[in-house]
Amino acid sequence: MLKIENLHAEIDGKEILKGLDLEVRAGEIHAIMGPNGAGKSTLGYVLGGRDAYEVTAGSVTFLGEDLLEMEPHERAAAGLFLGFQYPVEIPGISNVQFLREALNSQRRARGENPLSGAEFLKLARGQADALGMDQEMLKRPVNVGFSGGEKKRNEMVQMGILGPKFAILDETDSGLDIDALKTVGDGINRILRAPDKGVLLITHYQRLLDYVRPDKVHVLADGRIVRSGGPELAEALEREGYAAVAA
Repeated sequence: MLKIENLHAEIDGKEILKGLDLEVRAGEIHAIMGPNGAGKSTLGYVLGGRDAYEVTAGSVTFLGEDLLEMEPHERAAAGLFLGFQYPVEIPGISNVQFLREALNSQRRARGENPLSGAEFLKLARGQADALGMDQEMLKRPVNVGFSGGEKKRNEMVQMGILGPKFAILDETDSGLDIDALKTVGDGINRILRAPDKGVLLITHYQRLLDYVRPDKVHVLADGRIVRSGGPELAEALEREGYAAVAA
């Protein structure tokens, strides 16, 4: 589904990814763990197509297509979703406006009919209910005045509405209390644990993986995958730290 080969990337002339290889097949959830500065967020940004991150070598294919040749909006329309560690605030634009336009833009790009206002509201309210989010928050400006947990829950609602084929979630567990962590984990499982979808979870800690059981865990250090294993690898990292396990 997603195949990365010998990926090198830099920002401002500094190389961050130094020959990264990774493959996530349909139906799989993979977790990326590693110390600060290892390149985890850079990997997410490169896959999402964020400006300023330059790929200098390697390839990325998504559903058989060259992902690196696509513009960010084309990647989104193809079914890629990037969840941010720190979701941005967008004053003046309500969640409903933002999400309806985003969804219908993607539907038009895929040759599908846009949803009417009534159809969209039914979908949005259903996703908000499933994530335990007050429907009044759908009317508020995107993430403005939201707590850290509310922003992450809102992002899960966005993901549920957009229905991506593959999600890259960058430290979705950051800033969440126990209840919010479980809610977000349940949302990931409900929306993305399917035979035709895939997930790349980027995280520092094993705690999210108690709720979202990964098929594989990878340790990223100095721009490369240095070790891979099953869920037990995350548990070993939690007990022993990166230096001991990744050596």
